[in-house]
Amino acid sequence: MTTFLLLAALFAAVALAFVLPPLLRAARPAAEAARGEANALIYREQLVELRAERERGAMGEEPFQRAMRELERRIVAEAGTSASAAQQGPHALAAVLVALAIPLIAGVGYWHLGAPFALQPGATEALAPPRPGELEEMVEKLSNQLQKSPGDAEGWALLARSLAALGQHERAAQSFSRAAQLLPNDANVLADYADALAVTRGRQLAGEPMQLVRRALAADPQHLKALALAGAGEFQAGEHAAAAGHWRQVLALLPPDSEFARQLQGSLQQAEQMAAKGPTTKPAVLRGTVSLDPKVAAAAAPGDTVFVIARPAEGGRMPLAVARTTVSALPYRFALDDSMAMDPDLKLSKQSRVLVVARVSKSGLPASQRGDLEGVSQPVAPTASGLEVVISKTIE
Repeated sequence: MTTFLLLAALFAAVALAFVLPPLLRAARPAAEAARGEANALIYREQLVELRAERERGAMGEEPFQRAMRELERRIVAEAGTSASAAQQGPHALAAVLVALAIPLIAGVGYWHLGAPFALQPGATEALAPPRPGELEEMVEKLSNQLQKSPGDAEGWALLARSLAALGQHERAAQSFSRAAQLLPNDANVLADYADALAVTRGRQLAGEPMQLVRRALAADPQHLKALALAGAGEFQAGEHAAAAGHWRQVLALLPPDSEFARQLQGSLQQAEQMAAKGPTTKPAVLRGTVSLDPKVAAAAAPGDTVFVIARPAEGGRMPLAVARTTVSALPYRFALDDSMAMDPDLKLSKQSRVLVVARVSKSGLPASQRGDLEGVSQPVAPTASGLEVVISKTIE
């Protein structure tokens, strides 16, 4: 199995292995309507996933019944919370929750590093699809309410998971960033944030995603998703022994006859075989941090796009590797490598010296324009680490 197929199998297995974490209940009446409706839709998705996992043999009958009871308990609790809010306003949220939670919808799976998992046809025969655009409407309602209550950590986490389910991974990562700032030791939030962030970087876990994974494991050393992602990140970095160590921990926490355990066992064997061959040549990875000079900070909005671009120090300005984030994520730890190349013939690893350009783009486009903010590093090796790039000038 190639490295690509190995990682693809691992991430697909992660999607099949875990039930989505408990979704978060409302804490403020102002956000209650939007959150209640969004929660109900995602509860429906969880029911679909639970039944699909049981049919695939990834979950036994007893764990399935326990998970169903827990989901029912959360739906009832949410309905009770919503009913209290409904008494204070025009929205009969308890009725909305029950009406939306009981019918099932097919096919939104988040845990595959943001990619939806496809349910088997037999698992969806009796499912009533949602009205087109229904989930999107709920998500936008919740997003609007969070602008009025930006300190609602649970709301940001729910919004992030909903956006990830819709495939809006950039917005999901931004929302997870807000949730992680408010819940800095929540392993679920940190692992999900790492997951969403990796999706925006071509499913590469190097750099900030792995830092988030390590924080998740510091908060909960037995967090299954964080352990699985840690193994994948180490494998991508060529640290096969470390990857095998993480995956052994995951296997120790899983039912041995589960589908995920069987797939992960194959990945573990591959990692162990590669570790036994000894160290391999590591790919060129350029690491550093981008920050914004306070002198120009007023000219940047939190949602402005930030591009981090490596280009040859001499002989052309064509990008070798590109990463993307937002001003709200600054200071931003980057990790650039050949997987981010825009042209297969122009790779970071083929250069002797490179420059790193960090740019706040007001237009959202990578090409520089008047009014953009920029910072440029000194020439460095393509394997440099600890590089500091400060965005400090305005392009005239």
